[in-house]
Amino acid sequence: MIRQRPFRLTLVLLALLIVATSAQADRLKDLVSIEGVRNNQLIGYGLVVGLDGTGDQTSQAPFTVQSLKSLLTQLGVTIPPNVNPQLKNVAAVAVHADLPPFVKPGQQIDVTVSSLANAGSLRGGSLLMTPLKGPDGQIYAVAQGSLVVGGFGAEGRDGSRVSVNIPSAGRIPGGAIVERAVPTNISAKDSVTLNLHSADFTTASRIVESLNAVYGAGTAQALDAVSIEVAAPRDASARVRFMAELESMQVDPGQAAARVVVNSRTGTIVIGSNVRVSPAAVAHGSLSVTISESFGVSQPAPFGQGETVVTPQSQVRVEQEDGRMFLFDPGVTLSDLVRAVNEVGAAPGDLIAILEALKRVGALRAELVVI
Repeated sequence: MIRQRPFRLTLVLLALLIVATSAQADRLKDLVSIEGVRNNQLIGYGLVVGLDGTGDQTSQAPFTVQSLKSLLTQLGVTIPPNVNPQLKNVAAVAVHADLPPFVKPGQQIDVTVSSLANAGSLRGGSLLMTPLKGPDGQIYAVAQGSLVVGGFGAEGRDGSRVSVNIPSAGRIPGGAIVERAVPTNISAKDSVTLNLHSADFTTASRIVESLNAVYGAGTAQALDAVSIEVAAPRDASARVRFMAELESMQVDPGQAAARVVVNSRTGTIVIGSNVRVSPAAVAHGSLSVTISESFGVSQPAPFGQGETVVTPQSQVRVEQEDGRMFLFDPGVTLSDLVRAVNEVGAAPGDLIAILEALKRVGALRAELVVI
């Protein structure tokens, strides 16, 4: 039987995503965030009960048994110290959530529940009352409720297992009640600070010009490429109206920097519209080496003294496509670059090598980012 092992220099086919941006006004609320208005992260440790035999293996997760004993003791149930219940319907979990700004006590937030030990699935389980703490150690919310698990898992007695998505994590929509509010200092000063999502001097300057044109000179001033300080009324009601007006303002952001982003894992390339290529010549070709292996049988002549042996046979074939060269003129744009690559028959995957080569010789007028 002939077995072929082709050794080819190949590149994964790319999904070439072209992002073209045009100059248009954006809402200020889409460009900036307000200093002091932010989420706060919460975390807690709890137990999920009611599982269908898919909980922690307590022999390998002693802290689950310890937590269960502590819980039962608080509920008035005493378990002898030398007794370790072997339960399969309980799992130790980590619970985390984001506390949005301006949330008040009594409101509900979503929580995410993840297994800490070796529970096979949290499907069908219920989280018992779990306090959620902030970085300062204070309790800000309490979580409890039935889990919504998107994954599914099944395991046979012979050890075979089938899993769809991740059944060891789930969510509880509105599963935590806020017990403590996080104070905000948005009204503590005579001004508010707007922080750009992406640092850009042009965008910051245009925001200052727009605000001063509407509210008067000196209302806004740029502190750097990110922060803009804006004078605001001290009265809480007036400040809310003022902030609502700011969020609805239309501003023309500055053009993004020329950048090419290459994802080496997925083979995806994203090229910005401002990418330019200076004069350069690129040759494209491919080399293919194929090795074919087979086995022959060598037999001696009739009544001979030899032995029958198996002899390996190998064939090596080298194929090289005709190399092609194309020239980039000064000021070549993104569309010209893609058109030139397509005309020479290069696969989109070869674009990665071409971009890297152009960057090395200084012909690519853009930042090349590999993630």
